Amino acid sequence: MSAPAMRYVSLSALAALSTLLAACSGSDSSSADDALASAKPNILFIVVDDLGVDQLTSYGYGGTSPARTPNLTAIARAGVQFRNAWAMPDCTPTRATFFTGRYPSSTNILNALVATDLANSSTSPYEMTLPKLLKTQGYTNALIGKMHITGSDLNDSFSLPYGYDSMWKLGWDYFDGFLDGAPYNIDTRAGLSTLGDSVDGGPYKCGFIPTTRIDAANGADAGACYLADGSCSPLAIGGDVVTPGRTCMERGGILDPGQSCKASVPSYLDFTAQNGYYTGRWVKSTENGNGYVVPASDPSSRGYRSILETERALAWAKQQPSDHPWMLTVGYSAIHTPLQLPPVDLIAADTPGRNDNLVCSPLADSEATPVLTPVTDLIDSHLITNLMIEAVDKKIGDLLVGLGLAQYKNGVLDYQPEKTNTLVVVVGDNGTYVDSVKFTAPGRFDPTRAKATPYQTGVWVPLLMAGPMVASPGREVPHMIGSVDLYRLFAEIAGADVDAAVPPDRPVDAQPALAYLENPAQSSIRATNFTEMGTNLRVVGSGDTESACVIPAADNVCTTLFPQKGVCLTQGGIWYGDNLSPETAGIPAEGYHNCCQVQAYRLAQGQGTTFLPTATKAVTDGTYKLVRQTRNQCEPAMGSAADPSAYAYSATRFEVMDELYRIDTATPNPTLDRSGSELVAISAPPLNTASLTAEQQRAYDTLSATMGQHDAVASYNQSYDSVGCPGDGNRDLAVDQTDLANWQELSRLNGGQSSWYDFNHDGKTDEADRQIILKHMGMACRSS
Repeated sequence: MSAPAMRYVSLSALAALSTLLAACSGSDSSSADDALASAKPNILFIVVDDLGVDQLTSYGYGGTSPARTPNLTAIARAGVQFRNAWAMPDCTPTRATFFTGRYPSSTNILNALVATDLANSSTSPYEMTLPKLLKTQGYTNALIGKMHITGSDLNDSFSLPYGYDSMWKLGWDYFDGFLDGAPYNIDTRAGLSTLGDSVDGGPYKCGFIPTTRIDAANGADAGACYLADGSCSPLAIGGDVVTPGRTCMERGGILDPGQSCKASVPSYLDFTAQNGYYTGRWVKSTENGNGYVVPASDPSSRGYRSILETERALAWAKQQPSDHPWMLTVGYSAIHTPLQLPPVDLIAADTPGRNDNLVCSPLADSEATPVLTPVTDLIDSHLITNLMIEAVDKKIGDLLVGLGLAQYKNGVLDYQPEKTNTLVVVVGDNGTYVDSVKFTAPGRFDPTRAKATPYQTGVWVPLLMAGPMVASPGREVPHMIGSVDLYRLFAEIAGADVDAAVPPDRPVDAQPALAYLENPAQSSIRATNFTEMGTNLRVVGSGDTESACVIPAADNVCTTLFPQKGVCLTQGGIWYGDNLSPETAGIPAEGYHNCCQVQAYRLAQGQGTTFLPTATKAVTDGTYKLVRQTRNQCEPAMGSAADPSAYAYSATRFEVMDELYRIDTATPNPTLDRSGSELVAISAPPLNTASLTAEQQRAYDTLSATMGQHDAVASYNQSYDSVGCPGDGNRDLAVDQTDLANWQELSRLNGGQSSWYDFNHDGKTDEADRQIILKHMGMACRSS
């Protein structure tokens, strides 16, 4: 018997053995249960933000200048690399699938959560979440870093009924991370409030003061570096200090340029402002809840995120008893925007751009080079992305070493998972974001069809698994697997029975995936793979207060998903919520509130615009892929009104378009679903398939029928609160006294604002919702 097989015995066999031993000894089962629990594998689940397969050389891609990822490559070689893994098109929907086992349309978690979304579109505490499920098998669960499956406390906690206890309410015994979806904007003032109140208004695009060589007007070659604890040290160019401003920022401080240390911290140094990846406003909760905030001004909150996320994960793990199984989820913020230079110490000495701050020069700003803007911005984005990937790869290696799962030998990660009792899973939450996509060979991915789209560049993600249960490590699995399937995989590892834990009339969408690890000859667990993104639930009638943002690099797509100007700008967008920038000169002071208005304005300027779909889905059989997109239509007809403000979305008309492609996951250059590569012309469903071969027609018929099933589920769940089962806030398919008790609790929390019992979607959990429960009391409902 091989070493891995000897170490990893099936949990069902262990359970039977423990029962037999308990019976033979005549003792109670507690000691046997303890023995069983100690034999269960630990689970380390690592989620990397916005990392698509286009970035990784282990997949045969990475473009002309790939990032260095020796540790991710080591994990792939020591375990299994999945060649055909899909996520949802963006963050929150994917991450919710990990922990609920359900597709977005089953939970109404359809898009990245923002402050204006209702709690109805965040992860429900009434779901059998993964940490709750694993608790039934004796697991302790921790989540460190970013996960973004609840609302945040922006906008007066509008969509956060349980406040800072939200992650505890969802089942985690320990949470130390972020409720927000991304690091805040880079503080272009570099912490100097003398440059204004807005972090977007300063000259320091990298978040620190560069040298005078880089910025003769605003740079500094020396200064006083103050830390949040009030200490100070002088810094100047020399030795290891190449850029005093950057070194100070990496230490968690703020540089007072050209000054010496004073007895007290100058009042103009702003330690309360967040600065991209170098500060964070952390939220913590424990096994009893007790959630609280650690502000950005706290010394413990200051430092590069990938470092702090790793350190906090290790600190928790080292406190766990060796005989008790755990699942540790680490959500790395990298490589989500804003793109920001990582610490020099995390980058190899010979990596291009390691200590080159030219990207921080005013000459690299798009305003200074209008003709070369697309080139300079793209070069900067790819350079910083590579550095950020190398940095997070380094910290993933440090995490494995710190957990005792691996060691460094001559600087190289020596990882032998067969000698451990831990399953390690690494996954990207969606495809790479626009400006970071590797569009050159090998790979030739499509930046116009990246994150937030259902196309391959947007949903095809890396998935690596290693552990003692992996048979024949060092192989690839070519078969389909979806982000939703990880729910069942982790349950299988823990020995939890998903079908017994979730209601039989509301089964999960996840498929069992453990066989992929244990059986190299395992056939596909899926006949089709599915992905989707839509529009989260918002207060009825709130469209009049939304603001529009156009992302030029994403084919000038317009969206109203971003509620703040800073978020739009961080995504590389043009903000149409006011008229305070050159690109939006002449628009009303209050801005535009829908993309129809923006389209009319931009057409008058000779500029094109596309609309982000209100719903976008794709289904594949592994060879053929059907994409369905739904977009708003405008009233009145475009061009019939002189004033762009006169336009609005049609309440009754939507454009639904289908596209059929052939795809593959080949190396070095895969067949992607690019514009113009459709097998039939894009049209409203059903497609005109007269030109298809018999094989293609059969594939289309199957995919179309599957898509129709997903559409029906989405329709049912989007109207669940008003039509499907009004009054059933906990989704147990019955309106009963439990719902009344839940409403009673939630109506008193968070000022009675949005919750899963806000049935009329007015942003309040109030008497009107209680009356809906009473009206339908005793109602039994059908599942979707």
